[in-house]
Amino acid sequence: MAPRAKEVKFSNLDKTFFPETGFTKGDLIRYYVDVAPFILPHLKNRPVTLIRFPDGFGGGSFYEKNAPKFTPDWVKRAKVPRRRHEGEIDYVLINDEQTLAWCANLAAIELHPFLHRAPKLETPTHVAFDLDPGEGADVLTCAQVAFLLKGIFDGLGLGSFPKVSGSKGIQIYVPLNTPVTYEMTSPFAETVAQMLEQDHPDLVVSKMAKLLRKKKVLIDWSQNSASKTTVSVYSVRAKRPEPYVSMPVTWDELRAAIKAKKPEKLFFTPDAALKRLKKLGDLFEPVLTLKQKLPKAFASAAKKKTSTGKAAKSAKPEKALEAYSKKRDFTKTAEPGPRARGKKSKGGDGNRFVIQKHAASHLHYDFRLEMNGTLKSWAVPKGLPYETGVKRSAFQVEDHPLDYMKFEGTIPKGQYGGGTVMVWDIGTYELLPGTEPEKNLKLRLAGKKLKGEWHMFRIKSDDAKPVWLIAKSGEGMKPLTTRQEDSSVLTRRSMARIAKDNDAEWQSNR
Repeated sequence: MAPRAKEVKFSNLDKTFFPETGFTKGDLIRYYVDVAPFILPHLKNRPVTLIRFPDGFGGGSFYEKNAPKFTPDWVKRAKVPRRRHEGEIDYVLINDEQTLAWCANLAAIELHPFLHRAPKLETPTHVAFDLDPGEGADVLTCAQVAFLLKGIFDGLGLGSFPKVSGSKGIQIYVPLNTPVTYEMTSPFAETVAQMLEQDHPDLVVSKMAKLLRKKKVLIDWSQNSASKTTVSVYSVRAKRPEPYVSMPVTWDELRAAIKAKKPEKLFFTPDAALKRLKKLGDLFEPVLTLKQKLPKAFASAAKKKTSTGKAAKSAKPEKALEAYSKKRDFTKTAEPGPRARGKKSKGGDGNRFVIQKHAASHLHYDFRLEMNGTLKSWAVPKGLPYETGVKRSAFQVEDHPLDYMKFEGTIPKGQYGGGTVMVWDIGTYELLPGTEPEKNLKLRLAGKKLKGEWHMFRIKSDDAKPVWLIAKSGEGMKPLTTRQEDSSVLTRRSMARIAKDNDAEWQSNR
């Protein structure tokens, strides 16, 4: 039997859905018909949860997952197994304008699709981060957190795209469009949220408890699940007396709203949304097409080992220092060249470490361990923690030559890492039992400033740009004095003095 023609019958078009503005059911249907060319590509083949408001805003609502019994036979559907019970849910697929209009006529003001498409129910096409402000925070606070997320994604070489939720928060999408599973995306999202919580405890929270959210922003990473849906881009919301749309914005617009302190710049009515689309087009189109891969370490819980169970040997120093050399013009910077090799410490393989305070575009600490003839290096934005249980993010960078151990001075502006460098601490380290160099480093440091145990854990990230967490282990350590914090263990100079001297100390210490 052939399906009936796609005919939509409308009812109660004059019914007011948003009393304060007079926005009617007819207005809702008209909006969805007009926005169809933009929203349909984002909904195609995605099972959708409809949030229906029969009496509009303030009149009560309910979630509808199963297609109603009266659903026309021309409406496409997808059967999804129930997660906790036997049977299936018969979800609607909004693949054409008629189905979209039919849903709007059901008073489905909000449309919440899954992150995957049918029939690939375990393959999300993107990672979603839902930023939800707690009491005392707002959409501008969310915008600040959005830029923290962007910083991480930029560092991992991943494009990210923001949209306002149409309610009170912001959502960040990282498109993938490559073979991946929720078993990979969920821990990635959780790890990113926890990293930011550790680095910005006064601003970010990664746990759901509302008591923890006051004046903070929840990064809801749990949306990355085969059982959860997220409001669609271009969906109307029924969270306020006036209808607003979940709308893509640019990073420049977020920055401008923060600078102007005007949250109203991040709210769009249906009419404003349509005018904006006519002018700018679909800012979320890259979410549909951009192919990106999660950092490799997320795709595999462990690295391949040799038959002895040990990690494979690192590349020879000459090979390992290629990236270091390519990033620098040694006719302009006084940093040691890749051929300037200091002597290994006793024991042959080396067991020295150095921490350099580095005022580049952002002040951070460079943590370097002597291994396999080079200095394995990490940028630690907030430095190694002193208190047990505190975790800090550490971004692995290119290996450095051994002579960098005593480099202190100024890297010229315009050069890679341009700024002031201090030898903040130096000493030796010991690898403790349980260390697996490709995954974790359990260290006992014996420096001039830092003494004790620290553990580093490689989290799921790309081989080219690994990200780690570093935590204080064993007993905590007494914080340093202000003078100690700003004093070189090599020359006793402050950062200001090093910048003024504008020299390169390593040359006199070879």
